[in-house]
Amino acid sequence: MVTPDAELKARFEQLERENYRLKRINAALIERVESRSAPPDDAYTAFQYSVELAEQVRERTDALNQAMAELKSSNRLLSEARQRAETAHRYLIDAIESISDAFVLFDQDQRIVLFNSRFKAFWEISQTRVTTGMLLADIKRLAGSTGLIVEEHRGNSSEQSFYRLFDGRWVQVHERRTRGGGLVILYTDITEVKNRESIRREQALAQKSTLLQRAIDNLSQGVAMVASDGCLELWNRRFLELSGLTLVMTGRPFAEVMAKSELPLLTPESRDQNERSISHLEQHLPDGRVLEIRTHPLPSGGFVNTFTDITERHRHAEKLRESEHWVRMITDHVPALIAYLSADLVYQFTNRVYEDWYHWTPGLMLGCTLFEAHTKAHCRQLQPYLDRALQGENVSFELSETNLNGQKRCLLRSYVPNQDSEGRIVGIFILVRDITERRRTSEALQRAYQNLEQRVRDRTTELTALNSQLREEIEERTEVEARLREAKREAELANLSKTKFLAAVSHDLLQPLNAARLFTSALLEARDSSNSSSLIRNLSNSLEDVEHLLSTLVDISKLDAGAIQPELSVFAINELLDNLAVEFTQLAQSQHLQMRFVSSSVLVHSDVHLLARILRNLLTNALRYTPSPGRILLGCRRTQQHLWVEVWDTGIGIPQDKLQEIFQEFKRGEHQHRNQDRGLGLGLAIVDKISRMLGHEVQVQSVLGKGSVFRVRIPIAQQRPSPRFGVELPAPITDKLHGAHVWVVDNDTAICAGMRTLLEGWGCAVVTALSAEDLAERTQGFQAPADLLIVDYHLDQGRTGLEAVAQVNTERKTPLPALMITANYTNELKQQIRDLNHVLLHKPVRPMKLKTAMSHLLERV
Repeated sequence: MVTPDAELKARFEQLERENYRLKRINAALIERVESRSAPPDDAYTAFQYSVELAEQVRERTDALNQAMAELKSSNRLLSEARQRAETAHRYLIDAIESISDAFVLFDQDQRIVLFNSRFKAFWEISQTRVTTGMLLADIKRLAGSTGLIVEEHRGNSSEQSFYRLFDGRWVQVHERRTRGGGLVILYTDITEVKNRESIRREQALAQKSTLLQRAIDNLSQGVAMVASDGCLELWNRRFLELSGLTLVMTGRPFAEVMAKSELPLLTPESRDQNERSISHLEQHLPDGRVLEIRTHPLPSGGFVNTFTDITERHRHAEKLRESEHWVRMITDHVPALIAYLSADLVYQFTNRVYEDWYHWTPGLMLGCTLFEAHTKAHCRQLQPYLDRALQGENVSFELSETNLNGQKRCLLRSYVPNQDSEGRIVGIFILVRDITERRRTSEALQRAYQNLEQRVRDRTTELTALNSQLREEIEERTEVEARLREAKREAELANLSKTKFLAAVSHDLLQPLNAARLFTSALLEARDSSNSSSLIRNLSNSLEDVEHLLSTLVDISKLDAGAIQPELSVFAINELLDNLAVEFTQLAQSQHLQMRFVSSSVLVHSDVHLLARILRNLLTNALRYTPSPGRILLGCRRTQQHLWVEVWDTGIGIPQDKLQEIFQEFKRGEHQHRNQDRGLGLGLAIVDKISRMLGHEVQVQSVLGKGSVFRVRIPIAQQRPSPRFGVELPAPITDKLHGAHVWVVDNDTAICAGMRTLLEGWGCAVVTALSAEDLAERTQGFQAPADLLIVDYHLDQGRTGLEAVAQVNTERKTPLPALMITANYTNELKQQIRDLNHVLLHKPVRPMKLKTAMSHLLERV
């Protein structure tokens, strides 16, 4: 590396050379001008040139002087730097002398540059002189040859080592590289640390020995550890108890210890009569106990013996062998072929009949695979049925085989899969029965039946002639009956056509009501003025009455047309009654009525939704026909096989001659309390139709002027209820709606407009479309931001809302949650929408239900 002083000096020498060259050039030019006889103009030119040269000489001289000044300044700075370096060197020597560790510095050639007195003291003990300039390799060689280092240990790092010196001291060595390629080595005396570590290690070892002794003393097994020299080192109390010893001294030969015990000596070198190694044996004691003795060789020499009391296990094994003997004896005398195959098709059990049938010596089939025990042709016949059994199916089939006497026999084979607790197939039970005689009997019966049929035909021919006289009368009666059946069929078709028509047009009837409901809900939430709110509320109530009328008519038509099918399941009755009690308690309080409820946890077998409809209609009638103040009771009464759910009221009562009439359509009570709607007379008709569909008996008792009681009989279930999967809608969270991007697809423009008005009133950003293609144009091919999709199930051109949702979510990276709106009440559609994890609402849509469903779906996003 070049210093600043060297640069100044080189520059000064260059300037001096240039000045010297210029002076020589100037002198040569002046001499040339003076010696030439030239014209005046040439003399003037020479003079001018000499002046320029003089100017250049002056400039060079100034530069030279400046360089001389800088050189003097540099010399002064160099002198000061040399003084500071000498001071720093003294400080460095004082510093390395002041540290408690031995210090040595090597240059890039691995030669000693500097060391302190502590490093020098190491070598004075070994009579070795260490001087500056010695190589690191010589130092290491001297450390070994002089005996200074007795033991060496490498640390975790390549720059760290530990040495034990000849005087017993320990030194920790740290090596670090300098930036110039040199090496710094520190020698730290860690003798005290090593001594403390040895003490702690000895204490820890003693503690571990104590803990080990306590641990093995608490073992249920007897343990004895023998060292490589054959002496007993470690044992526990259980060993003394099982071996019958009272006291043992440490270090005694294990053979002498066991000589005083009633137990035999067992070591890894023990051999039996055939010179085979013995690792364990069982010892029967005089008191009836059975001990298991095992020996375990140790890698470092020696061995460990364990002594286990297996008396109970031995007794269980004896009982198991006895049970196996009885099972074997029973199955061997059963006139059927019995076997058990593992999942790998390996025989694990065969009875004697099975072995005799296939000409096997008793016991030799065990452990053989099916393919080893039978011919390839026989295995190919069995393989399809074995595959079905390994898939969990019970299989029975007939197969012809030849017995010991060469006779062709028909066998009925049954394969029953054996499943473990986790449902995995672990084997197959095989039962084979000879049904040859049964088959022959069946064939004989078939032949007898055919003969009997021939005799019957002959007898029938004889009787035909006798019956010909009656045919004309029968034909006349048949014609009359046919005309009657035709008339009845036409009447039934007319009635069915009416009900199917109502069920079919329910969607078209509910569409305008749904749109009106959306518009009135939007107007109600706008609250422009109190007068308009009152008018809109009245309009909403009227629409709700029309909606209730149409919904009831649609329910009646669907029940008549068979469009509603029950979904029977097992559930606890309180899951339904608790919710109804909460709902109707609030309604009763609003009418100043007292509502009581008696809960029950009985399991019933019914359709929870249809049963809820029955009880809700009964409770509604109780509210309608009970004046204030009055009482209503909802409770249960259990019999042996059924549960009666009862609704009591203190209402106006029903005349005895009207008790059956009230279940007819459009039949209503004569008297109702004031401020109560008259109803449609369809509630009990729906109760009657649903109860007949479910097979639930409905009873009614009433006292005119005192009240009535309606009872529904429900079968009690014995099994636990199966989990019902569905989408439960939580309470609405209206904050989720604000700012949500909602896409609406409906083929009715009025529905789209009403939905836009209602949703924008809730703070949503709404995009409406008449079809999936229309929505794609309005949303950049379904790529615009969106949070929720609301789709009508019935769209134009025979398409459904499910197809539209699938088309939208196929084009998007992240699928949108979907809310399906429909007037279709079929169970198949409900199940289909539930399987797709969509939410279903029926028309006409109530705003609160719509808001709740949207909030729930936005929570899942």
